[in-house]
Amino acid sequence: MTLKLYGIKNCDTLRKARKALQDADKDVEFIDVRADGLDAQTVKGWLDKVEADTLLNKRGTSWRALSDAEKAAAEADPTTAIVNAPTLFKRPVIVASDGGVTVGWKKPEQDKYLA
Repeated sequence: MTLKLYGIKNCDTLRKARKALQDADKDVEFIDVRADGLDAQTVKGWLDKVEADTLLNKRGTSWRALSDAEKAAAEADPTTAIVNAPTLFKRPVIVASDGGVTVGWKKPEQDKYLA
């Protein structure tokens, strides 16, 4: 199974996930959304599989820097918000070749991909 990891290269969680997956000999492609950007189709695909509340990182500095109006707009249209500010999503987003999408790198994601 091929895995695509979406995130930013200086994210500690993404680095841990990437290293663990590579150490487990998983086929991993890393997409740096800050350098490579994101398109609406990709984000819509994520949102077809996970809830917007799961995807939006409301604890991060990018979210806290938004005005109340920008936060409301992001909640109303998370696709556009994430395309315009890719650091607004929780990292990493992992897309498996079978179409599965997970967000984050906690025990359930580790168990799923490292088993």
